[in-house]
Amino acid sequence: MSDPLARLAALPGVADAVDEARTAIDRLRAHRVLRLRGGEVSAESALHGARASALLECSDPGYPGDASDAGVSLDRMRAGEVYDPVVQGALRVLGELAGLVETWRRAPRQVLARLHVLAAADRIDADELGRPRPDDQVTDTLGLGEPPPPAEVTARLDALAALLTGRTGAPAPVVAAVVHGELLVLRPFRVYNGLVARAAERLTLVERGLDPRALSCPEVGHLELRGEYVDAVRGYASGEPDGVAVWVRHCCAAVTLGAREASTICEALMRDTRGGHRA
Repeated sequence: MSDPLARLAALPGVADAVDEARTAIDRLRAHRVLRLRGGEVSAESALHGARASALLECSDPGYPGDASDAGVSLDRMRAGEVYDPVVQGALRVLGELAGLVETWRRAPRQVLARLHVLAAADRIDADELGRPRPDDQVTDTLGLGEPPPPAEVTARLDALAALLTGRTGAPAPVVAAVVHGELLVLRPFRVYNGLVARAAERLTLVERGLDPRALSCPEVGHLELRGEYVDAVRGYASGEPDGVAVWVRHCCAAVTLGAREASTICEALMRDTRGGHRA
């Protein structure tokens, strides 16, 4: 039986990018602060990830909210002082991610629906929450142009679900990149497809065992690399091997940067522990 995801791992530069991501995650998972404060690291990672994902979602200059690098500080988020609907959606999505891991293994489309409900609960009508769009009306945050028609979206979501519930020899970062890329390109929902796509990427890294405690924050990596984010996903959308390779390498680099961000979180918690107080 063919393994299309495993073939992607053989694309130029992908193996090295995967190895770098794995090394960064392994180094993170060995950090000694995790023995006592792993839960705090995971919670802080979710906060950092939610901020980064929201900022990427609001990259459209026409977005009417207040989500900007200056307006969405981690301190304000911790204090519950950020009311932008995109930020609130990102927080809800990552806050519930741990409880969706088992379902992701067997019913990924059900999880995607739930992620969208969490992301868009205060933005669109209830009858549209978690349901694929019935037409081509979609918020094009990344400027990708006309989305695929609903029939194609349904077929490709079914194919993605089959890949995720089937067997593959592809490494976790490759599978996560495909999940992320497909959802960005398909834009199955009217709004907040980016929030759903980035959460699904993180969820895949957790479920595939690379980062089972959700310590890393790949969303931060994507934000750091946002100058190439759109071009990379356009490469994926092209379906050309070189373009797909660029996207997978980009996602691996984001995982690497996200692991480094989490290591910084660990170091901050260790300093606080030595100082005798909590973060």
